Amino acid sequence: MKKLFTGIVVLVFFLVIYLLTWPVPIDPKAWESPPNPGYTGDFETNSRLSGIERLPLGGLHGPEDIAIDDQGWIYAPTHEGVIVRLKNDTGTPEKWANTGGRPLGIDFDAHGNLIVADGYRGLLSVNPEGEIRTLATEADGKVIRYADDVDVAADGKIYFSDASTKFAPQDFGGTLEASLVDIMEHGGQGRLLVYDPETGKAKTLIDGLNFANGVAVSPDQRFVLVNETGSYRVLRYWLKGQKKGTVDPIIEALPAFPDNISTGQAGRFWVALVSPRNPLLDKLSDNPFIRKMIQRIPSGLRPKAEAYGHIIAIDATGRVTQNLQNPNPTVPLNTSATETDDYLYIGSLATDFIPRLPKSKAGL
Repeated sequence: MKKLFTGIVVLVFFLVIYLLTWPVPIDPKAWESPPNPGYTGDFETNSRLSGIERLPLGGLHGPEDIAIDDQGWIYAPTHEGVIVRLKNDTGTPEKWANTGGRPLGIDFDAHGNLIVADGYRGLLSVNPEGEIRTLATEADGKVIRYADDVDVAADGKIYFSDASTKFAPQDFGGTLEASLVDIMEHGGQGRLLVYDPETGKAKTLIDGLNFANGVAVSPDQRFVLVNETGSYRVLRYWLKGQKKGTVDPIIEALPAFPDNISTGQAGRFWVALVSPRNPLLDKLSDNPFIRKMIQRIPSGLRPKAEAYGHIIAIDATGRVTQNLQNPNPTVPLNTSATETDDYLYIGSLATDFIPRLPKSKAGL
């Protein structure tokens, strides 16, 4: 019995030493998590995100974002590095291009090129024939480690996010895994960038963001929005007017982690809320010591992204105008929403199909 007791004491001792000293890649920062509004008011629980249709991806998965060209082709990037396209009327997937990385956000420019934020390779351009050209791998002398989302302005400039300059997806097991590490640290490693085709260079507009994610230029070209996933908010960077070059929040204290954002119809900006906030992470926001200890436990025991279907629309003032939810999601980890006259095409980190929601079923 004495030997057993001694063995337990020794085991506990080494476990404590491990939890206190084992090296981890994060250096957590203290911050104050905003109040969680929960699923009340503008975010009242509903089932408007039900009724999803499925467009198969031919064995591929993870259509992070959706883009549609002027010929009606639907494009989706996948985990396998392949950009799939399919005709709206046939639904037959075609492997159109392979970036050799992890394409995430996509958008077309005025010349029919698909601009791609690739989490492994940086900012890319794919011409109509599927030929790939690298546009930018660094900005202001700093490597783009995690290109995430992209939007092309009317003047041809390309606004995109570098989610984390510290945690590259290829170094941490993938895009989701790297995002969890960055959010746990909350070290302000993200930035909003702009690429100018005339100079062939990218530069930083905002830095110090906690996982810079979705990007959308306003229809009037007066500002660009960027989702700061780790801080539950959407920021607005002014491109014109008296506030040019300044930043302010357009909506804060969201009940979930905002992923991509896109311009829709009727003055809407669609914000995909990928997963509800984690109460433990909020509670430990001002305790970096404990967050560092959590990073030392096996990954299966750490806080995880919870599947909950949720997409909202905001207007140019940040007012919530649409609230679509599915508490029992058929689309786990929804990441984006692309609006057409008849449908919302929904991005996902996990599905092996492109989710499509008829707007009539969502009450739009």
